[in-house]
Amino acid sequence: LRLRGKHMTVHNRRHFLKLSAGALAAPALQGPGMAQTAWPAAKPIRAIVPFSAGSTIDIIGRIVLEPLSRQLGQTIVVENRGGAGGSLGSAAVAKADPDGYTLLINAAAHSGAPAAYPNLPYDAAADFAGVAVFGSVPNVLLVAPSKGIRTVQELVAKAKDGSLNFASAGVGSATHWAAERFIVSAGFKATHVPFRGGPEALTEVMTGRVDFIFIGISSGLPFIQNKQLVPLAVSSAKRSPTLPDVPTTLEAGYKDSDFNYWNGMLVPAKTPGPVIERLYAETTKALALPEVQQKLTIQGVEPAPLSPSEMDAMIRREIALNLKIAKEAGLKFN
Repeated sequence: LRLRGKHMTVHNRRHFLKLSAGALAAPALQGPGMAQTAWPAAKPIRAIVPFSAGSTIDIIGRIVLEPLSRQLGQTIVVENRGGAGGSLGSAAVAKADPDGYTLLINAAAHSGAPAAYPNLPYDAAADFAGVAVFGSVPNVLLVAPSKGIRTVQELVAKAKDGSLNFASAGVGSATHWAAERFIVSAGFKATHVPFRGGPEALTEVMTGRVDFIFIGISSGLPFIQNKQLVPLAVSSAKRSPTLPDVPTTLEAGYKDSDFNYWNGMLVPAKTPGPVIERLYAETTKALALPEVQQKLTIQGVEPAPLSPSEMDAMIRREIALNLKIAKEAGLKFN
């Protein structure tokens, strides 16, 4: 601050008050041997999406991160790091400094990974802290028009001889889990064909080289609207307002075939509590914006508000359930 004699100039006094207010509003970070600093400081925040660009979680994540960046007054750089059902990108976040500058934008694949990859280089529960759930998105069962299949029952009848295959966005991804849950419920066998991400998997289903896929409505909707893919069912507990004429797999008669496909934000486990609280508050504010709600509705996202501790508890429950299902059904993730 510049001083004139013993008095501060009006300009600098206003500047000082502005800085002081900002410092009071920002959480403080402090560790061993560190001076107390405000978060976020003037440095970019990295948000890792462990799936390819154009995937459901990538689309939803970017919708939420744009206003969040404005509210925090910091650039958020989105980094797509796909592969291994989302576990490659998640591993990078688990190893990152818990300083509030690395975020994980993930989905239900996060709690499915321990069952799919027994030798994960991280603990999906203990190495992360939940921040906020953006919402849930029904997975939709899709086939190419050329297959001549118009109902989920027709697909199951055709699949009984074990000749069909199905695509996913990777082993252990939400698209994989949704399909496995349905296949177990319907009582047939099918060959899994994993891809690096949803867009690649959708392309193969559209060509007819792969028979079917379960994928988030956000990713599948443009192809449904263009008549390039036919929706047979959704794997949510109730019908999606985005596809009101498409039945659920439960309605179609397949017990325990529903799958909760949540999307949200996590951070490394030791991230300071005040930073998590600030991220949660700002993300909740961003989700409440009319323009964000409109975009999410178009993508088929349904609200699923949870506090950070409730999100952590949900993930622990899902990890246990997925491990139980995989063991009892003898699922082989390959």
